[in-house]
Amino acid sequence: MRKALVFAAVLSIALALAPAASAQRGDPIAPASACPNQTNLGAATGVQLKAMLCMTNYARQASGLKPFTRVRPLARAAGKKSADILACDEFSHEACGREFTYWIKRFGYAKGCWSAAENIGYGTGSLGSVRAVFSAWMNSPGHRANILGEFREIGIGRRVGSLEGASGAMVWTQDFGSHGC
Repeated sequence: MRKALVFAAVLSIALALAPAASAQRGDPIAPASACPNQTNLGAATGVQLKAMLCMTNYARQASGLKPFTRVRPLARAAGKKSADILACDEFSHEACGREFTYWIKRFGYAKGCWSAAENIGYGTGSLGSVRAVFSAWMNSPGHRANILGEFREIGIGRRVGSLEGASGAMVWTQDFGSHGC
């Protein structure tokens, strides 16, 4: 009986605080204090990848979702997709004539029952920063749905090069996945 009362009291408190917590969630775009280096174009690639993962998980947590787990096969696939986009000078989910799942399958993620999605984005100068690309994705219904969807795992890639006549293009890829039916 005592456990039931304690649980009921905790549940009542949680329900009473839910609207306040929801109101505090607010903007899904992380401030620089929460995710450093989101506008630092001079930061090393690894630092920028970490900032993009932080921004992505911040948005998920602000929406009441669990953070993504970074997995190596998706990270490798995302890096290769960004490289393909530059190598073939083709900003497309099918860059170099490959379906978007090509690298995901190639790096062994596609085992058993699985699902996947992809976000790609690029920009030059400040428009290629973590914050700018992530903000653009969050303002696009399809990209936002991937970020805030049911996927559980992520890989993020970034490459810099010439794209469609623009030098210094920062090409970003997020590959999302889940296993299980």
